[in-house]
Amino acid sequence: MIYCVVPPELGEEAFQRLVEHYRDNPNVKVIMDRRQGERRRDRSHGGGRQTRDRRRRRLPGDFDV
Repeated sequence: MIYCVVPPELGEEAFQRLVEHYRDNPNVKVIMDRRQGERRRDRSHGGGRQTRDRRRRRLPGDFDV
């Protein structure tokens, strides 16, 4: 399934044109993005995000051959 997300800046006219264009393709679904603002803006739930280095630490010593 392919989702074609239309941003609100393009408007309803662009949405209708894309729906008409892809009407015969069952693998494409056109949707209008109606979100308002960022979801991560409110930090009161769950606290702040942490970024960590997920690589394994190297063993001590010199392994250059």
